[in-house]
Amino acid sequence: MRSMRTIPAERIWLWSATALALVAWAVLPNFLGRGAIDILVFTGLYTIAGLGVSFLLGQCGIVSLAQSGFYGIGAYAAAYGTTTLGLPIPVCILAGILFSALIAAAVGTPVLRLSGHFLALATLALAIIAHVLFLEFEWLTGGTLGIGGIPRITLFGFSFSTPYRFYYLVWPCAFALILFYTLLLNSRTGIALRAMRDAPSAAAVAGIQVASLKVRIFVLSAAVGAFAGSLFAHYVSFISVDSFAIDRAIGFLLIAVLGGVRSIPGTIAGAFFVTAAPNYLSRLGDIHPILFAVALVVAVIFLPGGFGGLIASFWSRLATRGRASSKSRS
Repeated sequence: MRSMRTIPAERIWLWSATALALVAWAVLPNFLGRGAIDILVFTGLYTIAGLGVSFLLGQCGIVSLAQSGFYGIGAYAAAYGTTTLGLPIPVCILAGILFSALIAAAVGTPVLRLSGHFLALATLALAIIAHVLFLEFEWLTGGTLGIGGIPRITLFGFSFSTPYRFYYLVWPCAFALILFYTLLLNSRTGIALRAMRDAPSAAAVAGIQVASLKVRIFVLSAAVGAFAGSLFAHYVSFISVDSFAIDRAIGFLLIAVLGGVRSIPGTIAGAFFVTAAPNYLSRLGDIHPILFAVALVVAVIFLPGGFGGLIASFWSRLATRGRASSKSRS
């Protein structure tokens, strides 16, 4: 039987930190008010949507501003399917994901042939087109009036009808997707993605289908965005076109940038900042947009690696202390 001393100190620290984080996550809502839990729920929703954008930017070098469109498709599929068609909630969520994936595959093939600022502008155009369609298709989206009466998600007779309950639904979904993206990053596909990002010409020579790989990751990002939109619709029970405007697309990109484009866990911190900062700054009056902009500038200046870089630096120091402590005991 392997002794405890043969286990690397980094792994012991990782297990301990993970266990403490899970305990903190489980008990945290019991010490918070409804408003704070609501912020954490939206942080979870934006983490899910931001993961796709972060992965596209950090691993593929693709700047995508189209996520708000797919987020809206998922939300409207959930809303229209349940309130008008009377379909089961899982069917509507799946329909939104599949529809978003099909649209992403159709538009991604020509759009992803672009690069740099041309690609960013093209994805911004997709977000604008989606917002206009949401506004014009009143028979489907309700237009400016929106859609209300969206049912709450219920599993095995348990309704996630409050922020406290929904917290324990959205975050397991977010953690599962973080694990999925982490495994994907460490797989052969992840190696191909990094090769495509760092040396696209060499990757193509090595036999990597660069164009096809970009489209597949773009489709995956769209599906994840639609899933987040579906959860959002069932949480708030009312949606309108204002929820899927261009500022939402910019917000998802900010999550990726602030979190650290190559740090998947950092996306959580980025989502929390984008969710919580405007909420608390709004209490200061009409000046809060300026204060939020200043906070963004400060974050970019002092955290060039994003929150993910800060987390990685903290973890590195912690692991170093752990190794030093292990050596001193031995």
